[in-house]
Amino acid sequence: MIRVNGTDDAFLAESVEELLQRRDIETRGVAVAIDGEVVPRSTWAITRIRDGATVEILTAAAGG
Repeated sequence: MIRVNGTDDAFLAESVEELLQRRDIETRGVAVAIDGEVVPRSTWAITRIRDGATVEILTAAAGG
């Protein structure tokens, strides 16, 4: 089990990139942190999410 943005999700031994694809998240303007550490976009394809991890997916919003 992993926790994504405060809700439980299945642990599928996937990469950050695969998680975003599975959730149909457009990656433009997105940042991802695992257990409080920001994951560089250049490593999303190779960064594996471990069982029990807490993942935060943040999306930039326009406004002022």
